[in-house]
Amino acid sequence: MAEPGFPEPPSTGTEIETLLGSLERQRATFWWKAADLDASGLSHRIGASALTLGRLLKHLAYMEDINFHRDLGGKSLPQPWADRDSDTRSTWVFTSADLDPPAVLYQTWTEAVGRSRSAVARALTMEGPGQTFEVRGQPVSLRRLIVDMVEEYGRHTGHADLIREAVDGRVGEDPPGLPTPYLLSNNS
Repeated sequence: MAEPGFPEPPSTGTEIETLLGSLERQRATFWWKAADLDASGLSHRIGASALTLGRLLKHLAYMEDINFHRDLGGKSLPQPWADRDSDTRSTWVFTSADLDPPAVLYQTWTEAVGRSRSAVARALTMEGPGQTFEVRGQPVSLRRLIVDMVEEYGRHTGHADLIREAVDGRVGEDPPGLPTPYLLSNNS
């Protein structure tokens, strides 16, 4: 029996299915690169870089909450971000990850992605990907927020590729299993 598939953009889907399929594929690939590690694996560094998989997990969770929960959903940032000074919060996200146990890092990312998916689903009930939202006094489209997250994951999944290979040799472009086209009808 084949392993469950990972999401990818459909070959002939709508604009929003293509955008969300791209984002979900990036999330799945990043998760595969960061999954199933202990504290040592999550804190492994390469050369002079301060990046670790643990720091990337927490940073991407933060970016999910910034872009979708706060900016798109119009809600206050949840914990663990809510009580942090906005001037130092971005730095704190990275450095505090070093003190978090693996289960907390994985849970923080998983919960943030869940909030993001809910915020996007709510937004899609209003209009399509071109709808605009007020973000810090500027109009921003849902399309733009999704593209920003695809870019964020693309950059950091590249970092995760290098770090994970150094940790235990895991390499590859895609998670195990067969790709499954992302369709709104299957993900609502």
